[in-house]
Amino acid sequence: MKDFLKGVRDNYDVIVIGSGLAGLTAANTLAKAGYSVLLLEQHYQLGGMATWFKRRGGHIFDISLHGFPVGMIKSCRRYWTSEIADAIVQLRHIRFDNPMFSLETTFDREDFTRLLTGRFGVPHATVQAFFDTARAMNFYDDQATTVGELFSRFFPGREDVVRLLMEPITYANGSTLEDPAIAYGIVFSNFMSKGVYTFQGGTDRLVGLMKQELLRNGVDLRIRASVERILVERGRVLGVTANGRQIRARAVVSNANLKLTILQLVGPEHFDPAFVEKTRAVRLNNSSCQVYMALRPGETIDENACGDLLFSSTAPLFRTELLLSRQITSRTYSFYYPRTRPGSNRTLIVSSTNARYQDWAGLSDADYQASKQELIESTLDAVAKYVPDIRVKLAHVEASTPRTFQFYTRHLEGASFGTKFEGLAVSRAVPEQVAGLYHAGSVGIIMSGWLGAVNYGVIVANDVDAYLLKQQPVAPLPPDDAREALPA
Repeated sequence: MKDFLKGVRDNYDVIVIGSGLAGLTAANTLAKAGYSVLLLEQHYQLGGMATWFKRRGGHIFDISLHGFPVGMIKSCRRYWTSEIADAIVQLRHIRFDNPMFSLETTFDREDFTRLLTGRFGVPHATVQAFFDTARAMNFYDDQATTVGELFSRFFPGREDVVRLLMEPITYANGSTLEDPAIAYGIVFSNFMSKGVYTFQGGTDRLVGLMKQELLRNGVDLRIRASVERILVERGRVLGVTANGRQIRARAVVSNANLKLTILQLVGPEHFDPAFVEKTRAVRLNNSSCQVYMALRPGETIDENACGDLLFSSTAPLFRTELLLSRQITSRTYSFYYPRTRPGSNRTLIVSSTNARYQDWAGLSDADYQASKQELIESTLDAVAKYVPDIRVKLAHVEASTPRTFQFYTRHLEGASFGTKFEGLAVSRAVPEQVAGLYHAGSVGIIMSGWLGAVNYGVIVANDVDAYLLKQQPVAPLPPDDAREALPA
């Protein structure tokens, strides 16, 4: 059996667990600051939820390369490379199609103002007041006001306006009408800045460029390296056990699920009981189902009918319970044209739907496979409205479910967006409980999706840097015959 930790040193300044965008960015930032960094990824591929997979016939599917705010350009230029930043391009054709309205937008403040005042008849002053309120929101604001209450304040009785403003953000970070208004407002205002952007060339190119940069900066990258335990003694982190081997570090950054990190990798016995209770109370965000469709090489679709992102629904109203139901009424389609992946003559479609893990977890193998096939068939029927000959043009199709995401990422319940808003405070308080231990990932709302993950990785890296500057260099491992004394 191959030893995926062959050549790994006994000691590092920092060990990063997981290679989601927050983990990758934290590792890169710390390595550029001169620290020795070991990054351990349990999967065979880097990227976490921001990854891809290949299928026979040359098909490459992106898992989550769908859209993020313009701030991603600045963050990637500053914390990664200009080559990465320069490949971020705007998606100009965002479409909505539902029983209330059908329209196209560039998804920025100017165009939404045009739509809301012209098509929806909302007074200009109300629109501007709503945008200004969303932009002014920050993490220190009142968390009692819900998204639904925010909409009722500005757009009472306007279910159509709520749908226009809410559906894309639900797709971007899992927000619901019942969540704190700031969880919506911060993300919405970021997108409203200049619209929706994506990475031209696909996630495989993005993560490939990130990997090159990590290696240039000296990060020790290891795949198929599963961390079984974060080692803690007397309130201070010692390192990790990975693939059965103990490796020491002055600091550990976990990019794993927040609750998994605290309750399983470390263990509740190392935290204050009140903190453990807060951790247990943190709600996981929803998961999702995706259907991946590849057209035969050279086959095309009508971009005017499909756009780049299409928010499609047959439900009469926007409701959280409808979004999560197994009886799917709302699908978000991401269309990948040859221009999205330069040099390719392939067109891909990814259909995404919000989903509950519990609806899939208890199915028998036979029922699970049947349900996946039903998901595929119903999605093909639905997408045929926009690509009428989809089944004729199709070269490959397959589906993923919350069980798929749990299996490959080890996110609890396959959570696509980590935890709800209350998870942020718990994540930030981890080093107050265990010195040298940090968490970075999709918790609460730090802007949105990819951008939030990258920026949170930077924030945590800066915290680690400040901590390490005050510490002594890592002590060497004890002799082999004494290592059993370390907690496992």
